[in-house]
Amino acid sequence: MEIRLGNRLKHAFNAFMNRDPTYKSIGGGYGYRQDKIRLSTGTERSIITSIYNRISVDVASNEISHVKVDNENRFKSLMKSSLNDCLHVEANIDQTGRAFIQDAVLSMLDEGVVALVPIDTDFDPKDTSFKINSLRTGKIIEWYANAVRVRAYNELTGRQEEIIVPKKTTAIIENPFYSVMNAPNSTMQRLIRKLNLLDAIDEQSGSGKMDLIIQLPYSVKTNLKRERANARKNDIEDQLMNSKYGIAYIDSTERVTQLNRSVDNNLMSQIEYLTKMVYSQIGITQSILDGTANEDTMNNYYVRICKPILTVLVEEMKRKFLTKTARTQGQSILFFRDPFELIPVSKIANISDSLTRNEIISTNEVRQSLGKKPSDDPNADKLKNKNIKNESTEVVPQTEQEQIDDNTEENQNE
Repeated sequence: MEIRLGNRLKHAFNAFMNRDPTYKSIGGGYGYRQDKIRLSTGTERSIITSIYNRISVDVASNEISHVKVDNENRFKSLMKSSLNDCLHVEANIDQTGRAFIQDAVLSMLDEGVVALVPIDTDFDPKDTSFKINSLRTGKIIEWYANAVRVRAYNELTGRQEEIIVPKKTTAIIENPFYSVMNAPNSTMQRLIRKLNLLDAIDEQSGSGKMDLIIQLPYSVKTNLKRERANARKNDIEDQLMNSKYGIAYIDSTERVTQLNRSVDNNLMSQIEYLTKMVYSQIGITQSILDGTANEDTMNNYYVRICKPILTVLVEEMKRKFLTKTARTQGQSILFFRDPFELIPVSKIANISDSLTRNEIISTNEVRQSLGKKPSDDPNADKLKNKNIKNESTEVVPQTEQEQIDDNTEENQNE
């Protein structure tokens, strides 16, 4: 139905021209997002951030869904639920479902554990599963017998606030690589301490400090001599500060020694060693971080890192976000990986042909994975081997009496 011009003008809205006066009292603002994850001190180092960010992005690229399964725990269909809306579309007013999972994994890797807190819920005892309308990540501050104190973002106030939430309905995700990444003396924590030390040395060398020792021609054991020595030290400092090229003079009886605190002595070799240890223990390589890894390397990385994290995510969400009744009725939470994500374009045709020929997936499922619209051919949605032709006529076995009649007719013709 055509919309008239007058009606369009009546309901038109422009974000700059039609400003609601109530927005003048929305509260104080901030220069950065209050809901955004802040890494702990020391973890923001470039190499650590690169590892955490790579893993969290790759885990979030897998689809996590509230589904219906059969008795063998095989996927049947997607559930139409508010939980799926949170996981697929909007976890909260600030985040998509994928951004929420990425933040959750990032916080889990950094802290060792993260809480997925249902914020807006509609608990109905008669329902098979309580409805979750929004989710937030929470940093666990204190542990209790049946609850945890978490710091989470309150979108009503625009601030991070501490609340106590029950363990029964809060998904507590623990890092499966805790002993390697988060334990006090783990390889990752040792690497972080070495990187902090390296930064401290860099800051000291760039601060203008020269680390000089001045050998004076007299003893400084008495207060008078010590005051004289301090005056001499201040004189040399003034010369260096006021000199255009950093030049100072000393007496012929004095000797100056500069402390050479080279970083190469042992620290860099320790950092390189610990970096290799972290890579080997969690299953990541430099080629994965810089995007040059081949298919085998990426598959190994997925199996060793991404899959264990996805497994603990879906198992804990299934345990806390679905009631026992819902689970016995075939509801579950599963994750799905794009089968063609790591496959070169040159190989997709052969693999797709093999999958459809062996009736593993349909033609339209292949097209959907490639970002193509479904085919209108009704056979494209069927599990069908296209190399086997369907016979239009069926061979119906004869009855015993029909066989006798046929034999009698043949004898008469002879």
